[in-house]
Amino acid sequence: MTNKLIYHKNYTELGAAYQLVLPLSLEGLVPDDDSVRLLSHELEDLDYRLLYQAYSAKGRTPAVDPKTMFKILTYAYFQNIYSSRRIEKACRRDINVMWLLAGHKAPDHSTIARFRTGFLAEACEDLFYQMVRRLNQMGELSKETVFIDGTKLEACANKYTFVWKKSIGKWEEKMFLKIQKAVTLLNQEYLQSFCAAEESRAWYLWKICCFLERVCEEQHTVFVHGRGKRKTRNQRYLELFRHFLERQTVYDWHTASFQGRNNYCKTDPDAAFMHMKDDHMRNAQLKPGYNVQIGVDSEYIVSADIFQDRNDVWALISFLKTIEKKLGFRYLSVTADSGYESEEGYTYLREKKQKPYIKPQTYEKWKKRSFKQDISKRENMGYEETTDTYTCHAGKKLKPLFIKRQKSKSGYESEVTVYECEDCTGCPHKENCTRAKGNKRLYISKSFLEKRQESYENILSEKGILYRMNRSIQVEGAFGVLKNDYEFQRFLLRGKTRVKLEILLLCMGYNLNKLHAKIQNERTGSHLFPVKETA
Repeated sequence: MTNKLIYHKNYTELGAAYQLVLPLSLEGLVPDDDSVRLLSHELEDLDYRLLYQAYSAKGRTPAVDPKTMFKILTYAYFQNIYSSRRIEKACRRDINVMWLLAGHKAPDHSTIARFRTGFLAEACEDLFYQMVRRLNQMGELSKETVFIDGTKLEACANKYTFVWKKSIGKWEEKMFLKIQKAVTLLNQEYLQSFCAAEESRAWYLWKICCFLERVCEEQHTVFVHGRGKRKTRNQRYLELFRHFLERQTVYDWHTASFQGRNNYCKTDPDAAFMHMKDDHMRNAQLKPGYNVQIGVDSEYIVSADIFQDRNDVWALISFLKTIEKKLGFRYLSVTADSGYESEEGYTYLREKKQKPYIKPQTYEKWKKRSFKQDISKRENMGYEETTDTYTCHAGKKLKPLFIKRQKSKSGYESEVTVYECEDCTGCPHKENCTRAKGNKRLYISKSFLEKRQESYENILSEKGILYRMNRSIQVEGAFGVLKNDYEFQRFLLRGKTRVKLEILLLCMGYNLNKLHAKIQNERTGSHLFPVKETA
């Protein structure tokens, strides 16, 4: 008979006794130059009043102090640990996290998740900008220019549960035609004067349902169900309009969920469908995600925000307002790529006396031979400022015809001057110049061209070249670190508020890591990388 090994829950019985070795304190196990010491020091002096206010005064005292919980969560994002269960495991096994706990019991994963999504949601933004202002007081920020860029990150949502605004509108109109017919018959049979209005459809349907319920109650209508049962007129109409009301309520809910977008995802209604560049071949897929915007100064992320619009141009002004409000000062200049160029953005920067270093959208096209040889382009036509006319390739004049005023979706009004050629009849170059049946027209915003020229001259200056080079290093490099080194490719939480919380925690960890690297490399106080001299 063989001896069967019996296992117990206590694994210490399986081996020899473990010999304790000095020092017993965790203080001696954490190196003096470890980044966790810097993290604890920098986060210790922040104002946590807003965080403590999230806790009820009548409840029991938390097992782990909220300040300590915030340090642990920040360090976890600092070390590419995002899951609450993995954070719990780190609290039990990671010496650095155990050092942050300072002898307290490791929190449960549910406690960590509840703290992150509940208590920290309102205070995280305030703590992040406190950290940025602290960096400014240390002299780590230049306050000269801010580098702005954006990227799209996938949301924690099912890409197959999307709803399109156009589709909802189509089915809602089809149902409205049925409602109109049903209301007409109802008025004829019950001698009423109900109407099917375009607005407040659900309210009118509810009013009709209340009327039919009252009629059924007064006439003691018996409701029948199943095969072989004949429904009364009251029951048929009541069930029909209840069905209309239910569907209309769903359509109204869909319409409210769009929030000005043309689509949304059922799993995460705040997410919008965007083209994600999934691989190095820039193959894109339509997935639910968020547009993440960050501003970088002196290699530190000074601001971060979440937008639901896939275009960066609509995020610029709102993002700059947030920076000025949260940091308490205004940058002298703004450096961004061509995706942020717009007349509205240029106008805002001029009003705020901020110098734009924004690359024109046609900057790369101007260098191509095909563009220079294209006779249809305004840039390849002669312009006479005194007469305000353009001269085409055939030597004919394009004179101003009228001024067109247009308004953007943000409410900004711009003036576009429409130029028309005097006569394109029989012109041998018409096929290469225009596709219009009549004379060629040019639509030109003089204000936009003037502001674009200013920005173009700025980026070609010595300082502009320095800023453009640093923009590609600092802000694009920051996204490279967050997405590749930190392996943050997809949000774990849902909803715009919680998604913003995640990106702020990630940016705070990035800033502390950058500060640690600068201290160790004796680079504190440096702001810009110099342009390398070519041989």
